[in-house]
Amino acid sequence: MKRWILGAVAAAALMAQPVQAFAETTIRVTLQLPEKHSLGQNWLAFKKIVEEKSGGDLKIELFPSAQLFKDNEVPGAVGSGAIEAGSASIARYTGSVPTVDVMAIPFMFDDEAHLRAAVAPGSALRQEIDGAILKETNNKILWWQAFGRNIYLGKSAPIVEPADLQGKKVRTYGKMQGWTVEALGGAPTLMSGSKQFLAYQQGAVDVGMTGASAVKSRKLYEVMDHMTLTYDSDIEFVAVMNKDFYEGLTDAQKKIIDDAAREVEQQLRDAIFAEEEDAVAEARGKMNVVELTDAQRAAWKQATAGVVDRFIKENGAAGQAAVDAARAAAK
Repeated sequence: MKRWILGAVAAAALMAQPVQAFAETTIRVTLQLPEKHSLGQNWLAFKKIVEEKSGGDLKIELFPSAQLFKDNEVPGAVGSGAIEAGSASIARYTGSVPTVDVMAIPFMFDDEAHLRAAVAPGSALRQEIDGAILKETNNKILWWQAFGRNIYLGKSAPIVEPADLQGKKVRTYGKMQGWTVEALGGAPTLMSGSKQFLAYQQGAVDVGMTGASAVKSRKLYEVMDHMTLTYDSDIEFVAVMNKDFYEGLTDAQKKIIDDAAREVEQQLRDAIFAEEEDAVAEARGKMNVVELTDAQRAAWKQATAGVVDRFIKENGAAGQAAVDAARAAAK
């Protein structure tokens, strides 16, 4: 009987070992927008691929709508390991890596083809930015999340000419957007995306800056009356993971994550312009949508031309290199 008991204990121990060795790894993800937004859907696509290919070994748990951290808190939360992964506007990394703001310089990119080339995985610009963010913040960029292009929101009157921002208090979401507003004679107010609705509703700011898709997902048409399609700058989010957590994964797990990241990045990049058009089309039934003429767009470009010079002056050789890399992608 004693030998039987010892044998049973040993067998139970052996049976328990595989369960412990293959215990699932949970990756918690903090998101700024609802799951129904294109960025949320992008993470859901990532989740599906990773969980299927890992056979359930890797689990993705999403916390949307800034439940855990606001966008300005994401770099620190992910870098410290307070959470394993998340998404944030790339503008939130300017404190550590000022040159990421090259993406927000007004009229830096001529068209979709130019933008795609500049932000493609492995491009000169991506290598520089991704590497600097990893080094300075302990945030490993898994992929870039295309968000669309910048638009302006007005309440009492539409924003059409550059002079329409003169003396106005404008919600911004990054340093470069603030410089753009200053170049146009306005007063920038840096504000997290999740705070926009209440700020517009209460009149805390006169004008808004955001992406067209956010107007739909955040229902900003309920508190603002006009949307102007300036499309003056690109808006990028980044999907990031704590470097130490990533390095602690097995090689097989890393490959699953890396492959899934590359796949969903391409999916979103391909879909974003169509989604932007759909968001604008829906907004037309709820607010006044203003499309700039070629002459008006030229006036905006001229009025904000000094922003790139200010960027280079403040960031020196690194700033010039970032601008050169962005411009060279068009060739």
